[in-house]
Amino acid sequence: MQTHTDEIADGIYRISTYIPEIGPTGFTFNQFFVDADEPLLFHTGMRALFPLVSAAVARIRPVEQLRWITFGHVEADECGAMNHFLAAAPQAQVAHGLLGCLVSIDDMADRPPRRLADGEVIDLGNRRVQHFDTPHAPHNWEARVLYEQTTGVLFCGDLMTQLGNGPALTDADLVEPATVAEDVFHATSLGPAVPAALHRLAQLQPTTLAIMHGSSFSGDCATALRDLATVYEDRLNEQAPSGEPTD
Repeated sequence: MQTHTDEIADGIYRISTYIPEIGPTGFTFNQFFVDADEPLLFHTGMRALFPLVSAAVARIRPVEQLRWITFGHVEADECGAMNHFLAAAPQAQVAHGLLGCLVSIDDMADRPPRRLADGEVIDLGNRRVQHFDTPHAPHNWEARVLYEQTTGVLFCGDLMTQLGNGPALTDADLVEPATVAEDVFHATSLGPAVPAALHRLAQLQPTTLAIMHGSSFSGDCATALRDLATVYEDRLNEQAPSGEPTD
């Protein structure tokens, strides 16, 4: 496995490991490091990736300076190495939504996490990240995203997942590749929460979508989010009984 690091916005780095054996064309697992007064990591990767991911972080800042450990939801690829990073960074704290903490993280994390209310902001000194609950979007009831207000980067978690090993950052259409990935993995909770969350996030007018699996996106992010919402709205309507639209 090879891990690559790319700066996708000012002071925000994508750490990406491509695993060719997953899916028909391979799959990337991406973490994002915010180089701030209080450095923040979004996603830790699986425990087996800790040596690669921590080495990539160390090329930007010493790992022991890490202050915040965050992720989209509770799955191995999102937070498997959480306690490894807590051990390596004595001042680090996990921050997640209230539900995720109550259900899993209070017990799983080696130090108590910070519980965040929907819309709450963490001040990183020279950056501000805002937490948004996105239950069941794309899956898991404790799902959430983070929005970095200074750069306009939206840390999307598994939303807009793509197959393969594309460029670190692109302005090409990602809605069609995300639709293909959904047809392969069927990973999304197909319910009204998904398009509702996408429409809400589009209102932020993000400048960049930092995506867990696949390329990050620097085009018209609000339109991309709304277009993906339309894909799921159409699928919901196809499944609804005749004469009973889901909206």
